[in-house]
Amino acid sequence: MSTSTTDGGAPPARRRNPRGEGERLKGEISDAALALLDETGDAGAVTLRAVARRVGISAPSIYGHFENRQQILLAALTRAFAEIDAELRRVVEAAGPESRDRLLALCEGYLDFARARPHRYLVMYGGVWNAAQDMADDAVPRDEVAALGIATLELLQELLAACVADGSSQSTDPDADAIALWVAMHGLAHQRIVSTAFTWPPGIDSRLVARMAYI
Repeated sequence: MSTSTTDGGAPPARRRNPRGEGERLKGEISDAALALLDETGDAGAVTLRAVARRVGISAPSIYGHFENRQQILLAALTRAFAEIDAELRRVVEAAGPESRDRLLALCEGYLDFARARPHRYLVMYGGVWNAAQDMADDAVPRDEVAALGIATLELLQELLAACVADGSSQSTDPDADAIALWVAMHGLAHQRIVSTAFTWPPGIDSRLVARMAYI
C-alpha cells in the first residue's frame, strides 16, 4: 500500500475486493484518513484524492461508500474515539480493583494518548475539522458528531462516582467534577502539544488529577 500523501498522480494498483467485502474497503478508507490525520494534524489533508491514493483506488470509487469528505472524516474520527475508549478501558481493567487506581490509570492513559498521537489528538479534541460548519451544512449527522467521545467521558464519570462511593474522593458532584477533570486534562494535553518550549513542572499530571478529582 502506498504511503504517499500527495494528491497528484495515478493511484497505485490495487486488487479489487471480492464480492461482499465492501465494508472492508470502507474500513480501509477510514484507516487512510486516520493515517493522513496522524501525519499532518490537518483535516484539510483528508481529500478524496489523497485518501483514494493512499488506499490504491480511484477517487470516484469512494462515492460508493461515502458521499463527501466530511463523512470520511466522521468515520475516521468515530474509529479513533472507539480505539482510545477501548485502550482506556484496557488500562483501567489492568489497574486492579481499587477505584482510585482505576481512575488514575484512565487519566494517565488519556494524557499518554495525547503525547503519543498529538496530531490525531488535536483533530479529535481540538475541533480542527470544524464540526460546527460540517453540521451546519448537513454534511454529517448531528447526533453522530455529538456522540464522539461520550463513551470515554461516561467512563470517567463512572470511575469518579466509584471513588466517591468508597470514600477515596471528596467530590460532591461526580458528574460535573468529571467534566471539569476532563476539561483540565484536555487543557494540559493541548498545551503540551502546542507549547513545546515551556518547561512543565514535575508531577503536573498527578497534581492536576488529584486536585480536580478531589482525591
